[in-house]
Amino acid sequence: MSNGGERPLTVLMTADTVGGVWAYSMELASALSARGVKVFLATMGPEVTKGQMDEAREVKGLEIFQGGFRLEWMEDPWESVAEAGEWLLGLEKSLSPDVVHLNGYCHGALRWSAPVIIVAHSCVLSWWEAVKEGPAGGGWTRYGMEVEKGLRSAQAVIAPSYAMLESLKRTHAFSAPAFVIYNGRSNESFRPGVKEDFILTAGRLWDEAKNIRALERAARSISWPVCAAGAYEHDQGSFIPDGAIRMLGRLSKTEMAEWMSRASIFALPARYEPFGLTVLEAALSECALVLGDIPSLRELWDGAALFVEPGDAGRLAIALEMLASDRALRARLGMLARERAAEYAPERMAGAYHALYGRLSSAAEREGDACAL
Repeated sequence: MSNGGERPLTVLMTADTVGGVWAYSMELASALSARGVKVFLATMGPEVTKGQMDEAREVKGLEIFQGGFRLEWMEDPWESVAEAGEWLLGLEKSLSPDVVHLNGYCHGALRWSAPVIIVAHSCVLSWWEAVKEGPAGGGWTRYGMEVEKGLRSAQAVIAPSYAMLESLKRTHAFSAPAFVIYNGRSNESFRPGVKEDFILTAGRLWDEAKNIRALERAARSISWPVCAAGAYEHDQGSFIPDGAIRMLGRLSKTEMAEWMSRASIFALPARYEPFGLTVLEAALSECALVLGDIPSLRELWDGAALFVEPGDAGRLAIALEMLASDRALRARLGMLARERAAEYAPERMAGAYHALYGRLSSAAEREGDACAL
């Protein structure tokens, strides 16, 4: 699909460098590149690491612009968010993209020339509702207002699961057309290997939503070792390990794929996980999955995983020990997970985004032509 049939579509996309949005952006940019779509990636948050930059260089045609601004969910971000807005508008003016794809909310309210989509990977208010089991405090009032302004200004809102979309609509009022596009992950990087007797978890371990503390409690009473990959300290939170879990630290994509290929079981007793790319990576690696019993993970993995109430570390330990002692069940669950993972292919994800970009770009062209008459 092209812009008016004359040139390939171009997209200005934002991404933060902190969590799964980076992996999502790389996977999507790569799959869009195969369709002839040109992506300009504007990064927020910490500086792009060498490993991330190496990953980006593998995406054909991808151009990266580093902003380094604070993210809207960080402490006292608003001056930096405003500066980021000026920077993004400058990029739009110089690059003239057909579509602006925001992996955040607040900048949706800027005076963009191109149509804007917002992808709701997560949000603080829905996080708070799930993790703290109640509404966020008054310290998040401005955040909620700015997020809602962005959502109301977008031409389309995307969520990575129906559960996340329902949660977003419950916590924010907006009328933009909203769709679900499942995330995707390539099986070229994540493959099953020779399985070993250990349990793996991965992600932003400092994030209470991942509920690693429950896995730590379970680890004390099961026979297999538990390993955890990812950052466990951040200025927004921390996970201080007590020695029950082996901490692997933050791994490169290649290192993560190697650990997942060897792990027999992947556990994530999450309280909040709008999609969960690490679960998809583990499923591609044919790990048997043990997941928190929450709506999004049920939506994506029902019939291909064991589910445990996130607050019940005892049940989690029982489920993990049962799998550790039953090779046939592990193999069956691993195969089911891999079959399900094939449904979340990056080509399908990119096809859905490409079609949406095309519709919005064509509509903007028609509107521009009408105004010129």
